[in-house]
Amino acid sequence: MTQDLIIQGGALPTFLLDRAVAATGAAAVEPCPPQVVRLRGAARSAEFDDAIAPLLYNERLDWAFIDSGRKLSDFGLIAFDMDSTLITIECIDELADFAGKKAEVSAITEAAMRGELDYRESLRQRVRVLAGLDARVLARVFGERLLLSPGARELLEAAQNAGLRTAILSGGFTYFTERLRIELGFDFATSNELEIAGGKLTGRVVGDIVDANAKAHHLGRLRDELGLKREQVIAVGDGANDLLMMGEAGLSVAYHAKPATRAKAAVALNFCGLDGILKLFAAP
Repeated sequence: MTQDLIIQGGALPTFLLDRAVAATGAAAVEPCPPQVVRLRGAARSAEFDDAIAPLLYNERLDWAFIDSGRKLSDFGLIAFDMDSTLITIECIDELADFAGKKAEVSAITEAAMRGELDYRESLRQRVRVLAGLDARVLARVFGERLLLSPGARELLEAAQNAGLRTAILSGGFTYFTERLRIELGFDFATSNELEIAGGKLTGRVVGDIVDANAKAHHLGRLRDELGLKREQVIAVGDGANDLLMMGEAGLSVAYHAKPATRAKAAVALNFCGLDGILKLFAAP
C-alpha cells in the first residue's frame, strides 16, 4: 500500500517542500487549498523524521502519512475524548474554580494526563474538592465556559454525512457528555456520573469509574456491535488515559496532546483544528 504525506496548517516554504519531496521520494505534489499539500507516493524515512519533521513543527505545520486513496467513508466509527479534545476546557478544573481550587486541581489533571498519576485515584482526589458545591455550577460551566474545539462541528457533520457512527468516551462527567450527545447528535456517550444529594455535589462519583481501560472496552464493544474491523475506526484523544482507547482504533489521532500521547499516535495534530482530520483523506 502506497502512502501520501499530507502537510497542512499554513504556507509551506518552497525549500521545505523540496526537502520533504527528496526525503520521502514523493512521486507527485498536489496542492489542496486552503493551506494543504499532499505528496503522492511518499515513503516515511529516518531523514524525514529526524530532519524534516522538526522543521515542519517550527513552522507550526501539521503532517501525517496516510494510505493513498483512503476516504472518510471507509470508516464506520469515530470516537472522541471530551475534555481538551472535543471541547477546549477540562470541566473538572472549571468546576473546581467555583470552589476556589482551580490551580490545585489543574495541576493534578495535568499530571494525570501526562500519565504520571493513576487516573482513578487522581479523579477521586479531584472530585473530593467539589464536595458541597451547589449543583447549579454544572449548568454555569456548560453555559459560560464550555466551548467546542475549533473544527469540531465541521468534522462531526462530515463524519455523520459520510455514514460514520459517533461516540464520546470520556473520563469526564455525564452532565456534560449527555448534553453534547443530544446537542450534536452523537450516537453514544459514556462518562462518570457526579453524585448529587440535596442539590449539592457530594465529592463522589456514582458507580464504577470510567478510566483508560473502560474507554478502550467501550470502543471495542461499539466496534464489535457495529460489525466493524479495527481499521474502520478513528479515535481522537489528548492524554495518557486515551492511549488504550486509541490502541483499539485503526487510526489514532492525538489532538493538541501531551508528548507521550503524540509519540504513540498514528497522527498528531498540534496546530490545526479538529477539521484537520478531514484533510487527511481523499475526496469522496
